[in-house]
Amino acid sequence: MRFETAVGPISAEVLGRRVKVMLTDPKHLKINIQLEKLLDWESVDFINTGVPHVVIRVKDLENIPIKEVGRKIRFHEIFSPEGTNVNFMKRMKDNLIEVRTYERGVEDETLACGTGSIASALISSLRDGNSSPVDVKTKGGEILRIYFKRQGDRFFDIWLEGDTNIVYKGELHEEALL
Repeated sequence: MRFETAVGPISAEVLGRRVKVMLTDPKHLKINIQLEKLLDWESVDFINTGVPHVVIRVKDLENIPIKEVGRKIRFHEIFSPEGTNVNFMKRMKDNLIEVRTYERGVEDETLACGTGSIASALISSLRDGNSSPVDVKTKGGEILRIYFKRQGDRFFDIWLEGDTNIVYKGELHEEALL
């Protein structure tokens, strides 16, 4: 199946209760961004996976004031005018990372972010040498699996796989279509 988005056509596969979506190739990779240190982080990197993402590597993911720190970085002048999403990433073991994301637009932490999970997995590949696939544990507790191909610092053929869940049911009345 294919569908059109603002960043181009997206392909998807339905695999039972799982869905696998191919995303656009990332761009604008920047390693070791220099920012005022707002907490005890190991590194700050940037990559655009369809939308802009900062990936901050930390040792302690539990005690970070995500909304406070995420907001400061999201609106930092080096990411203006549109700002950036902010991902806090912790390496758990080979090919497994945990991520918490502050999303622009929502202006708060979310339970999961697909493009943020991809950004974090790709940065983890660069920093830790993780090969495809990389599993990403989200704040909501789900594990997203990121597949990719890599040549040096260039990534392509990127797929995001995760479970499907009904999160809402509703009725659309005919008058809503007018």
